[in-house]
Amino acid sequence: MSRRRRGLLARTVLFLFALNAASFAVYFLLHPPNRSPTAADPFLPLETLAIPHKNARSTLKSWPSLPSFLPWRLSPAPPLRSCEAYFGHGFSRSVDVLRSSPSDVNGRGWFRCHYSETLRSSVCEGGRIRMDPARILMSDGGEGLDAVIGRGEEEELPRYQPGAFQIDSEGGDGGGDGKRAIDEGFLEKYLPHGAVQYHTMRALMESMRVVGHEQLDCTQWIEEPTLLVTRFEYANLFHTVTDWYSAYVSSRVTGLPNRPNLVFVDGHCKTPLEETWEALFSSVRYAKNFSSPVCFRHAVFAPLGYETALFKGLTEHISCHGTSASDVREDPDVQKTARLSEFGEMLIAAFGILEEKDLPRKSSVSHNVLFVRREDYLAHPRHSGKVESRLSNEQEVLDAIKVWAANQERCKINVVNGLFAHMHVKEQLQAIQEASVVIGAHGAGLTHLVAARQNTRVLEIISSMYRRPHFALISEWKGLEYHAINLAGSYARPAMVIDELSSIISGLGC
Repeated sequence: MSRRRRGLLARTVLFLFALNAASFAVYFLLHPPNRSPTAADPFLPLETLAIPHKNARSTLKSWPSLPSFLPWRLSPAPPLRSCEAYFGHGFSRSVDVLRSSPSDVNGRGWFRCHYSETLRSSVCEGGRIRMDPARILMSDGGEGLDAVIGRGEEEELPRYQPGAFQIDSEGGDGGGDGKRAIDEGFLEKYLPHGAVQYHTMRALMESMRVVGHEQLDCTQWIEEPTLLVTRFEYANLFHTVTDWYSAYVSSRVTGLPNRPNLVFVDGHCKTPLEETWEALFSSVRYAKNFSSPVCFRHAVFAPLGYETALFKGLTEHISCHGTSASDVREDPDVQKTARLSEFGEMLIAAFGILEEKDLPRKSSVSHNVLFVRREDYLAHPRHSGKVESRLSNEQEVLDAIKVWAANQERCKINVVNGLFAHMHVKEQLQAIQEASVVIGAHGAGLTHLVAARQNTRVLEIISSMYRRPHFALISEWKGLEYHAINLAGSYARPAMVIDELSSIISGLGC
């Protein structure tokens, strides 16, 4: 072959190679791969806008099978003062703010609220909603406690500028300061302030603006349902349980098929309780973790913990008695509920300790007496690290119980030192599950009674300065046998505690 022909052949091969490479490049440019979310990164970038929500591969955690689960149905609506209206699906009035037509090829935004006349609050949800973190004034959140000592609470609660949230709607304009999505009359009727001085969820709704389809500008789309939560008193177990309960109820009321992602719309620092949020939901993130505007295909807005029956029951009478789910099914009664048992099972299932093989079996001749302690610990940036004593001789009482337990002959009594401030939440829940008797001074640690077994006995030691109904009510709503020792001050005579404990144990056959 001549040199001229060899050169021509080489140029031809190079040309064909370049043409082939260009063809591949054009193909992939016009047909980008449908990137699916991963468990590590459920928050998707802009290209997922092309993936319809109904076809997106779910990476969310599934709901566990709960022995006390009962359907969250709307029909018929529960009576106004029934247990189901307080603790279950009492959000029976659904009101559309923006309705998207099924024939709308552009997939316009939608927004509705489910109102509970009993609780005087709403679970709201919507689609094609944009959040702009730059328009939410608050600290970043999620920091280590040591890094934010002394930070004021006002820095951690969100203050919304107009357009902090936007929703895609026909007739909307392109400005973040444009037309409000939700008017004041609607908010007064379905998201009233109530006794909450600064209602952060209502303030969020006030900031929401409508924008045109072309103006919903997002650098990131979250395809899977996402729950938006603002927490108050986030380091206190009782108040955190009200937030957990509100988030759980919101997920069930809106019929989410799987456990949603969760975004904290607050700037609180990390606490040990955050591990439970992470166990309960598919992922947890802070609003300020997003460096630019983000859009939600489906957002659910949970009521404040102050608006749950767990909190409202402290000041208004809720006539409900806890029982088993089978009892509710077989003998329906408006004053019976198994919802707190369902929620307690959700908590322990989230940590993988609901399965039969993991649940401790109570022996008739061996019982755990869990003594829930109050310890010094640093709870939040404004906390001194010292807890207020509500039982001045706590150690003396514990030592007396240990001596009494060692001398029991009919049953083996194991006294468990419940140092909850130094235990992971999973360990705390396991201790509650294993207890035949839970004893302690009035304190937030007793809120774990929501996860206690149905036949657990409770003995609360109440000082004269803390006569509050929290744990008597939780015991009633759970169906637990409750006993109380009311002190003249903060000192408990050990003999008096032992007498009451002996009576409780004798009821267990010992």
